[in-house]
Amino acid sequence: MNFLRGVMGGQPAGPQQSGAETIQKLCDRVASSTLLEDRRDAVRALKSLSKKYRLEVGTQAMGHLIHVLQTDSSDSEIIGYALDTLYNVISNDEEEEQEENSQKEAEDLGSQLTDALINEQENITLILRLLEEFDFHVRWPGVKLITALLKKRCGPVQGIILVSPMGVSRLMDLLADSREIIRNDALLLLQQLTKGNAAIQKIVAFENAFERLLDIISEEGSSDGGIVVEDCLLLLLSLLKNNSSNQNFYKEGSYVQRMKPWFEVRDDNSGWSAQKVTNLHRMLQLVRVMVSPVNSPGAISSCQKAMHHCGLLQQLCAILMATGVPADILTETINTVSEVIRGSQDNQDYFASVNAPSNPPRPAIVVLLMSMVNERQPFVLRCAVLYCFQSFLYRNHKGQEEVVSTLLPSTIEASSITAGQLLCGGLFSSDSLSNWCAAVALSHALLDNPAQKEQLLRVQLATSAGTPPISLLQQCTNILSQGSKVQTRVGLLILLCSWISSCPIAVTHFLHNHQNVSYLTGQISENQGEDERLVQGLCALLLGICICYNDNSLENHTKEKLKQLIEKRIGKENFVEKLSFISKQEQYSRAAHQPQPTGPTPEHMLFDHQFTKLVKELEGVVTKSVYKSSEEERKEEEVKKTLEQHDSIMTQYKELIREQDAQINELKEQVVSLSSQSEQMKRTVAQQVLQIQQHRDQHSILKLKLEKGSQQAGGQGEEAQMNGLQREELSRLREELQELRGRSARLEAELADRNAIITSLNSERAQTVNGLENNAETLKELEALRSRVASQSTQISQLQAEKQDLLKTAAQSAKETVDPAGSDLQSLLTAQTQESERLKEEVRRLAESGAGAERQLASANSSVAVLEAERARLQEELTESRKEQDDLLMLLADQDQKITTLRNRLKALGEPIEDEDDLDSQDQGDDDDDEPDDD
Repeated sequence: MNFLRGVMGGQPAGPQQSGAETIQKLCDRVASSTLLEDRRDAVRALKSLSKKYRLEVGTQAMGHLIHVLQTDSSDSEIIGYALDTLYNVISNDEEEEQEENSQKEAEDLGSQLTDALINEQENITLILRLLEEFDFHVRWPGVKLITALLKKRCGPVQGIILVSPMGVSRLMDLLADSREIIRNDALLLLQQLTKGNAAIQKIVAFENAFERLLDIISEEGSSDGGIVVEDCLLLLLSLLKNNSSNQNFYKEGSYVQRMKPWFEVRDDNSGWSAQKVTNLHRMLQLVRVMVSPVNSPGAISSCQKAMHHCGLLQQLCAILMATGVPADILTETINTVSEVIRGSQDNQDYFASVNAPSNPPRPAIVVLLMSMVNERQPFVLRCAVLYCFQSFLYRNHKGQEEVVSTLLPSTIEASSITAGQLLCGGLFSSDSLSNWCAAVALSHALLDNPAQKEQLLRVQLATSAGTPPISLLQQCTNILSQGSKVQTRVGLLILLCSWISSCPIAVTHFLHNHQNVSYLTGQISENQGEDERLVQGLCALLLGICICYNDNSLENHTKEKLKQLIEKRIGKENFVEKLSFISKQEQYSRAAHQPQPTGPTPEHMLFDHQFTKLVKELEGVVTKSVYKSSEEERKEEEVKKTLEQHDSIMTQYKELIREQDAQINELKEQVVSLSSQSEQMKRTVAQQVLQIQQHRDQHSILKLKLEKGSQQAGGQGEEAQMNGLQREELSRLREELQELRGRSARLEAELADRNAIITSLNSERAQTVNGLENNAETLKELEALRSRVASQSTQISQLQAEKQDLLKTAAQSAKETVDPAGSDLQSLLTAQTQESERLKEEVRRLAESGAGAERQLASANSSVAVLEAERARLQEELTESRKEQDDLLMLLADQDQKITTLRNRLKALGEPIEDEDDLDSQDQGDDDDDEPDDD
């Protein structure tokens, strides 16, 4: 202890020890001390030296500290000191204000010590296991240490945690800690843990991270919250960005709907703190992650639908039209709305219906375009508005038609400002950025829509008073030839290339002005500076489009003549080289990367994302068209026509084959149906043939009998004899029928008796409940009833057998009673048949009566079973009552024994006792005195 006091407090006189020697002695004390207090004091001393002597403590004490974590885990204080020491030597928080070289050395030292610590994966697993300890002095240093390790060596530590059993789950449990400092540091830890690792991101998401983070955001006040809200949003962004699985899980878990309250606009928008602006900016980024154009189209569409249905899009549009919103929030909101509506027809229609709160109300699109063409607005805001307008027109032919229609003469209204007017105003303004934005916006109104390209040719502009109007196409080429700024000319060339591509009519209109071709060839052939290279490339592209989509309707500007012009004035190689200037621009690569138009400065805005796709598509086509000769083109046209004819023929054959396939399938179904019908008819015919054969056999038998009857003499006597036999048989059948009726009556009487017995048994059961003495007699009666029921069942079985015999006898009699004497015999046979049918009906009725009797018998059996169960229950109650009575008798006997014992003890003590027994004995003695003496 004196040694530790020397380290922690004042040094004794004598030569002072160096830091390395002190740390070595402390390490020896940690390794050799048997008392926990000594080891704890030594580790505490190492902690105090760990910031100043990072290298010495890290190299000498790390193994001892790991050993302490392994062996002294039951003592939270020493574990906390050890974790703090490891954190101090790995992190370099104290060196943040040092020079650059010192800072770099400190970072290298922390990385080396981190490598030494994570070299053994068990060390990280040990620290993760210690995080399960709820003690603040253990958990908080452990969280900080894991975070520091992830900052130094993110990938390796992520791999160790990923394979560690329950590693990620242990870290997720930290979010549920009631101590805010641990929960907040756990958010920072999870940010580092999920960085760039899709597997860990999925595990964290399925550990209910979305639910916990959204709850924390709500508890902290949403956008009005502090830094904790920002940390939660950063973690959500880390989980969702570029992770389609988590995005799908987030959408299906209905978490998109929980984002709507974040964007509720209040009336007092004046108090926007810096933290609120940051929080709202992160929230908008989170929305954009879900609908980013880099996601799969299906995922984007489903998220867009969810955002519209839950009202999130309405909230965002409300922010757009609100007052007092900071410029950066407004810009990010416009970008967010752009991606929420991009390519979604329902969302685009809703956005078209949004009006600004002005007098008179104006569409939100018009208000935004006014900001785009206003050079006083911030650059990023104008770019955001352009992106919003592009997204509104993306795959929206209806919106494209509405924008173009505002430029046509029949739809212009002087009293209102339209989108077309604003675009034309920006197209011809003095601001080059407005020119470029308006040209690109107008080109998106023509994208993949040939009908609107033709409609735009009808637009006429009044340039000045007293001059006839000119077409929009001609005005664009006029401005182009006047030699304006590069950005303006690039925008106009983008518009013209998008306009006339895939539209031969627009190409004809463009070539109708001879000056246009002269301007393009002059620009391409000149050797100008770096700034003009892009313009030269776009001019080459525009001239190439005029060749590719030329219908040769103008004699002076056919495909062949334009190619000859290029060859003579420019040169094919030179033309192709100038064309390649477009894709070599740095701005081209940046624009091709993402749909959102961005740039460091307004002057760098030169390309549009969709236009880069057009360039990529047309560059090769134009090159081939320039190098092709007229003969090759003619052959290609012939081949093309042949292929078209071939395709047409193939299409016809395919249609014919489809029709034949349909007919074949229909015929197959008909064959199957007819086959089944044929099989059924064959079975029917076979049955009918069999019946006919049976009828023939019966007819032959009857005919044979009739012939025999006509050959016999004394046919009348035999007829009388047969009639007598038949009468006897009928009499016998009637007697049997009467007997059956009698038996049925007796059976019904027995059933009535049985019902009476059941009634009496019910009454006896009621009596049995009151008194248990009659149980034996009731049991005997139940046994008798059971025997009677068995006898009754036997009688019913016999009755059924006799019924079957009677049916057989009647049928046999009907078959044997055939009249051999012609028509009388036939009538007698008919009468006997009717009598047999009547007997059968009577037997059927008796059978039904027997079935009813059987049902009643079954009911009686169930009643008997109920009575037996009741008797058994009463017997059990009687047994229990007797048992309780015996227990009471035993208790009374014990009580009497105790009373007797107490009396004897009182008598032994000489106490006078007067109780009922003494009185009884006294009365008995008096009675004895009163008796006369026999003597």
